[in-house]
Amino acid sequence: MLVALTVRNVVLIEKLTLELEPGFNVLTGETGAGKSMLIDALTLVLGGRASPELVRNSEKEAEVEALFEIEKNSKIVEKLEAAGVPCEAKGDAFELVVRRVVQSGGRSRAFVNGRICTAAQLADLAPDLCDIASQHESVSLTDPATHLDYLDAFGQLEAERGKVSEQVDAIAEVTRELDQARESEKSRAEREDVLTFQLRDLEELSPVSGEETALVNERGRLRYAEKLAIATRRGAERLYDAEGAICDELGRLANEIESASAFDGTLLPLARTIDSARAELTDAARELARYADSVEANPERLNEVEERLFRLEKWLLKHGPTTEDLLAYKDEIDKSLRDMASASGRVGELTKRRETMLERASTLARALSKKRRDAAERLADAVGKELAILGMGRARVVVDVAPVAPSGGIALDGARLTRNGIDRVEFLIAPNPGEDPRPLRRIASGGELSRALLAIKRVLAENGPAGLYVFDEVDAGVGGGIAEVLGHAIADVAKHRQVLCITHLAQIAAQADAHFVVDKSEAKGRTTTTVRRLTQKERTDEIARMIGGVKVTDAAKKAASEMLRRS
Repeated sequence: MLVALTVRNVVLIEKLTLELEPGFNVLTGETGAGKSMLIDALTLVLGGRASPELVRNSEKEAEVEALFEIEKNSKIVEKLEAAGVPCEAKGDAFELVVRRVVQSGGRSRAFVNGRICTAAQLADLAPDLCDIASQHESVSLTDPATHLDYLDAFGQLEAERGKVSEQVDAIAEVTRELDQARESEKSRAEREDVLTFQLRDLEELSPVSGEETALVNERGRLRYAEKLAIATRRGAERLYDAEGAICDELGRLANEIESASAFDGTLLPLARTIDSARAELTDAARELARYADSVEANPERLNEVEERLFRLEKWLLKHGPTTEDLLAYKDEIDKSLRDMASASGRVGELTKRRETMLERASTLARALSKKRRDAAERLADAVGKELAILGMGRARVVVDVAPVAPSGGIALDGARLTRNGIDRVEFLIAPNPGEDPRPLRRIASGGELSRALLAIKRVLAENGPAGLYVFDEVDAGVGGGIAEVLGHAIADVAKHRQVLCITHLAQIAAQADAHFVVDKSEAKGRTTTTVRRLTQKERTDEIARMIGGVKVTDAAKKAASEMLRRS
């Protein structure tokens, strides 16, 4: 619902605020007073084209701000939350402030609840906020993209469509899995061969934890056996075997210090330390001797060690640096091969699952399509009856349910299966006998378009997403009894939706809940448009003016009072 519309510096409007009531709001005034400017301002704030011609002469910028109240369960709340736009709760509703600023140079800025946005984002919100029927301009009803939603709402088919959507989403998900599985299947054989070769090579190599260090040491012994034998044998001799060996000297020194300890007991521990060192060096000498006896050149073993180190280091270079890492990689290969073996039948399993889902979705989509065609006939008949009441009794309405063009996607019965089923829907109308039905947006007469939209909106009054319906020139080319019927029809729509109607007919204006008049005045060489809400007495005078023209007679006032009394 539109709570208030504030307009600044738009053409003839310097500044005005229009505060609407929830039900039937009517806007009247002399021709040229500026009623259409308010519609232009509302269109602008809903994402319409910004033009520098909208900016009032000598002003730098024009500004339009609209305050809406939207229900908490409205789709627009989901859109705003998805866009990260904050909404302030007010009771059971949210407040939404939309603002559009147009500079005299033509540039424009848009804001939603204080956050900057684009005109395209405003246009995306517009169908859920307002539907304008004005000289071939309707935010939603003339857009065929909305007609499927209207038909499903009329036929109460949202639940069936939801089931189709769920199935199509599930098919899309399993199709993605199937594509991935097929892609994996293509490379699986090659990958499996590589992994099998690696596993076989590792099993043949049979690495042992920590063996790389032992092999490096053994290779050193084998490569430099002669030098190692000489060095260790010489060490053993110098420590123990040679004349004047270190161990012998340490033994004599220990004895001398022990003898001296007879004079100073503190020397005895030192003597024992020296003797202990002699014993350890004696052991070391024996080990060196054994090492020297054991080490020998062995070219065959050296080749074996170097070959194993070569193979081991090749693996360690890629999957090391230690044999523990290599053993872990071997386990990974083994697991990957087992997974590949278990995944080999996944393509078949997914293919079968997709076929089952597709069969289910096809059944649901065909059933939904049949129900849509039945609902389309009822909707066309209902709208046709409304048009007859509104003075277009010879008009023919068609709700065209046709297959979605089968370009890509899932083909079904010569159509393309989408989340919405296999149908596209468009409202067509032939205003006069002998004419082919045409889309609503191609109706030549603005009055006929407005009445056609009014008829559709009356039938769909409880189903439309927009909180505000705007009718401009709905009374074009009608009068008398039809005008009163139009008024009743608009009032009926206003029971379910907020309505703003611009009219020149007293029969329509008299049935409104709130009556506003647009005036144009001149001061200091400048023309200014204003709008004000009428009191009951002012309303009688205004309706009398609409009945009698420039000169308001007592008879016109009496007729106006009677109209208001009956409404």
